[in-house]
Amino acid sequence: MSKLLALSCTLMLPSLAMAGSELKIFQPEFQSNSTLSALSLTEENTVDIELVDAIALTLRHNRSIRSAYLTRIAQKFDLKVARDQYAPQLSIKVSYLRNRNHTDRYRQTQLKPAVSQLTPYGTRLSLDWAYAETRADVAGRRFNDGANFLIIQPLLRGAGRAIASAPLRQAQLTEQFNRLALKLEVAQVITRTITLYRSLLRAQEQLRIAQEGLLRAKQLVEVNRALITAGRMAAVDIVQAEAEVASQTLAREGSRNYLQQSRLALAQLLAVDLSTALRAVETLEAQPLRVNTDQALRRAELLQPTYLMQRVAREQATIDLEVAKDAQLWNLSLIGGASQFRERPDHQRMWEHYVGLELEVPIDDLSRRQTLVWAQVGAAQQALNQAESYQQLQREVINAVRDIEVSWRQLKLAERALELSKRKVNIEREKLGAGRSTNFQVLSYESDLRYAQSTHLDATLDYLDSQSALDHVVGSTLESWGVELND
Repeated sequence: MSKLLALSCTLMLPSLAMAGSELKIFQPEFQSNSTLSALSLTEENTVDIELVDAIALTLRHNRSIRSAYLTRIAQKFDLKVARDQYAPQLSIKVSYLRNRNHTDRYRQTQLKPAVSQLTPYGTRLSLDWAYAETRADVAGRRFNDGANFLIIQPLLRGAGRAIASAPLRQAQLTEQFNRLALKLEVAQVITRTITLYRSLLRAQEQLRIAQEGLLRAKQLVEVNRALITAGRMAAVDIVQAEAEVASQTLAREGSRNYLQQSRLALAQLLAVDLSTALRAVETLEAQPLRVNTDQALRRAELLQPTYLMQRVAREQATIDLEVAKDAQLWNLSLIGGASQFRERPDHQRMWEHYVGLELEVPIDDLSRRQTLVWAQVGAAQQALNQAESYQQLQREVINAVRDIEVSWRQLKLAERALELSKRKVNIEREKLGAGRSTNFQVLSYESDLRYAQSTHLDATLDYLDSQSALDHVVGSTLESWGVELND
């Protein structure tokens, strides 16, 4: 089966919309060139489904994927909060106070709007304006207002774009990590869908093999009866053929049970009604696939989510170490500002400008040293994890490529064994009809044929599964099936 099927699907990130106090979640959308009209009820009340449609249903309804997209709503909001810390922060404070003492009664109203901003270079700017109105029964009315402007520029600890923007860089890396995790989750669900779909195919084929074996066993019984009637076989010899019928009937019942289990497992993954009698209609076709290990490894380095997530984790550890080293510095800041105050009815006006340095020197603060030690250990551990992750990736790619090669050779051998087993059974049946063979010999070859059929089925599905496994190891599952994460 070609891996590049004409599947074009779009997973839309559930968007967040506020309508009053309601939170509206819009479900992911999916579009497929192979429409779900291919699903049709047959005369046996089963639902025919192709693999491409099974994947389409999974992407639309699977609960794990829907849960992952819901989680993305909160994760993307975390990134928005991290970016917002460099935007102007506005606040308004209003107060009203009634007071009374031994000489007078007061009613005071205050209004204080303020704005502050943190720049990517660590500079902190703040501007506030305060207005107050006091009404007294004896003293009368008084008004005052004033504005204050303050700027603080770190010169040692917290200075520079690299350190000041560290929280935003961490948030961006976390967002990148979360997107990779979503890709991994979707790829795993798709791979799981393929596996369960082929398990259903396996169960259907096993049932077919069991039914064919039962049919041949019944035909053998009829041949035995004809030979007994013609006096060419002893009547007791038919017991072997009848026992084979009973044995194949039992095997058929076991295959039916396995088929029902496979249907239920696939239906649960697709999040459809468990009473739906799914029937896989995909054709089992295996085409040779030649894969270059070096090319597969280079592709995996660019696409494999787990490996890329480890690289992101190492970058985060590096930033943590930079911040921890910066925290060891003294806190030296340049401070400047201006203020203005005016009061009425006295018409007082006051202005003030100032500039200076502020130095804070921590003494015997082991907590900052503790943070640095843990950051150094964390960075060293992530470096080891990165090396282990790359070697693990190499091993998985090499194994996946080798599995494809071995599975293909096993499939060709299984095809040859099946062909010979069929010929062997046909020849032995002809010999039995001519009286030159026995039931025991025919039944023995029938058992070999069923084993060859099962082996060929397993070899075909194993080869197809090895292709899916290579896609998953390389990280190209979504690309192979044309799935886009519009996140």
